[in-house]
Amino acid sequence: MDNLEKQLICPICLEMFTKPVVILPCQHNLCRKCANDIFQASNPYLPTRGGSLTSGGRFRCPSCRHEVVLDRHGVYGLQRNLLVENIIDMFKQESSSSKPAPERKEETPMCDAHEEEKINIYCVTHAVPTCSMCKIFGAHKDCEVAPITSIYQTKKIAMMVGNNDRMQGIISQLEETCRAIEENGRRQKTLVCEKFDQLYTILEEKKREMSQKVTEEQEEKVNYIRSLTRKYGDHLEESCKIVEMGIQTMDEPEMALFLQNTKPLLKKIEDATSIEHLDKVERGYENMDHYNVEFKREGQALRSIDFIQDDEDEEEEDEDGEAGAEEEETVSGGGPIIADSAQPAEPQQPNASPSTAKSTASS
Repeated sequence: MDNLEKQLICPICLEMFTKPVVILPCQHNLCRKCANDIFQASNPYLPTRGGSLTSGGRFRCPSCRHEVVLDRHGVYGLQRNLLVENIIDMFKQESSSSKPAPERKEETPMCDAHEEEKINIYCVTHAVPTCSMCKIFGAHKDCEVAPITSIYQTKKIAMMVGNNDRMQGIISQLEETCRAIEENGRRQKTLVCEKFDQLYTILEEKKREMSQKVTEEQEEKVNYIRSLTRKYGDHLEESCKIVEMGIQTMDEPEMALFLQNTKPLLKKIEDATSIEHLDKVERGYENMDHYNVEFKREGQALRSIDFIQDDEDEEEEDEDGEAGAEEEETVSGGGPIIADSAQPAEPQQPNASPSTAKSTASS
């Protein structure tokens, strides 16, 4: 503490620095008041205001004689040394707290080997405090010793620094753990998204496959109905022509000739009005209800998707996969989703397909 106090002595007033403390360009420190006094003494002809020079000037550092050039602010333009001011405050606080120490002289520990000797040195070899008598002709006479005050300060600093280093290490580990958690979270979210994308792909393929089956039957039925419509249209056109022939025949004035042509004409009219040779569509042929689907069970399975909790779940999934599920998808450890369970049973034959409609008409 004495050495520290010497470093805090102003070279002008020879007392401890008085705040504010200014630092010169040569890195020496002065009380601002002392610096102002030197400045005024070195520049007696510069104008002053309130006891301070108000314009630039120069003076020499009292410690190293380095010339200090000031700007128009004078000594008030010099930078304050806040570090020295803080050290002064700490020194004064430490000094005030250590003043009651003399009242506790009787509490100073005594040497166990020499009961009348105070413990005043530190054995570096054995890392224990001891007394001077132990060093002279006692158990520590061949050991390396050091003043107990210096070891005290060193231990305090080491304790503070060691604790700071330990805390800094813990903080570094926590920051590293945080980065690892963020990276692992991003990776797992990517894997989950990939699994769901695979599930979407399976569902899209199944939807396209089932829609294609419905489309194929739809086109088949529509094409058949359109062909049947053309046949009925052709038959209607032929009937109209025969009716026109009948109307023309009715204009025949000769009764014998009229009766002669009536028999074949009636035969043609009878054939034209008959539609037994044409296919007929059964009732309900237009229905497509046999392509009904029910996804209640699959929806429950989708809603139950979750992450794997332990290794047993993985073994159960493997057994389920070997049991016969056609396609499985596990979402980063989630329960299996059987995509083919959404497929309906094979559609029943329509109530009247084109072939059955034709066979019905022929029968």
